[in-house]
Amino acid sequence: MTGGITERRIDAVQAFANTVTVSGRCCSACMSEDTRIFYEVEGVPTQQVTLMKTREEALACPKGDLRLAVCNACGFIWNSAFDPALLDYQGDYEATQAHSPTFNAFHKRLAEDMVERYGLRGKDVIEIGCGHGECVAILCEQGVKSATGFDPVILDTAPPHPNAKLVAEFYTEAHEHLKPDFAFSKMVMEHIPDPHRFLTMLRRAIGDRPEAIAFAMMPDGGRVLSIRAFWDIYYEHCAYFTLGALARTFRASGFDVTGLSTAYGGQYAMISARPSLGDSQVTRLPEEETVEETLAMVADFEEKVRADRAHWQNWINERLDSGKRIVLWGGGSKAVAFLSSLDLKDGIDYAVDINPKRCGTFLAGVGQEIVTPATLIEQRPDHVIVMNPIYMDEIRADLRSMDLDPEMVPMETL
Repeated sequence: MTGGITERRIDAVQAFANTVTVSGRCCSACMSEDTRIFYEVEGVPTQQVTLMKTREEALACPKGDLRLAVCNACGFIWNSAFDPALLDYQGDYEATQAHSPTFNAFHKRLAEDMVERYGLRGKDVIEIGCGHGECVAILCEQGVKSATGFDPVILDTAPPHPNAKLVAEFYTEAHEHLKPDFAFSKMVMEHIPDPHRFLTMLRRAIGDRPEAIAFAMMPDGGRVLSIRAFWDIYYEHCAYFTLGALARTFRASGFDVTGLSTAYGGQYAMISARPSLGDSQVTRLPEEETVEETLAMVADFEEKVRADRAHWQNWINERLDSGKRIVLWGGGSKAVAFLSSLDLKDGIDYAVDINPKRCGTFLAGVGQEIVTPATLIEQRPDHVIVMNPIYMDEIRADLRSMDLDPEMVPMETL
């Protein structure tokens, strides 16, 4: 885990999600029943990065269904088949990105930018889903008055900085006495099946203080739709937000949206908002699309994603039939979602990962072994499918250091 950006914190989200009772076909962002299902995949792993010690264990892992629905009223997208009871984070779960210099640099810049952009020096800050407090520590180093992180997965509550505090529990209204100037979460909301309930809880906790700011970061659902990134759709992500849907959800929960943007090569959506006091005029920001535009993106995804999946299957089968060797680079959620969606359990033998904890384990649901980059010296693949193109330069450097020159195929190119 790194920088507080981790899916381990879903323990916290699961505690909240287990209390939610919302109809799978009813929009939990605006409560509209004008919804429809547009994408389905049956029998996908319910947890992508639980460490599977054998291929047999990987193939027998718990599975659930993807049944993405869209709200015609607000544009929110969710897995209507999601059941939090199918999630179990008691075993080995390894979602860290800390081994990537690219990611670590991004996370440090993000924390420093939050301090500058929102004037956090001398302010009180809380992070909902802080991991083990890495971001909390950076914020303290940058001059915030106090930073408190909440996350049940915290193993050591020793403060990472004299001005920091770590609380090994889920953030609730019981903590509203803290009255933060800045409350934020990263990679949390995509795991929450009832975003309206979550945000209204946060709004009540912040109170009617116009100077207080709420900030959230999550995968950008608009990117998933526009490039038809079916490899970024998986069971643990039960909620998907385009920038427009994200802004509308915050407004419906009592906030005035002050900023929308994307980051990390367009992969992450970010929003900032202040408490709405009922006297401000709602103005659509330039970055947010209308509901109609969201629905058009959904329709385009629905029309073309089947052909995209078939294209990948054909591309892989043609090369395997001609005796070429293919590996995936990236042994995390994207690899599991990609191979599960294509039902590829054989042919591609390995997924490469730089996280040593993953190496020697097997991809959930499909069974490919996860190996270290050094394994490729002997395997010498002809093609490397890069699961996340933002790491292309890192991967290219690793391959060259091993005197390897396979064709690198980033996921977004075919």
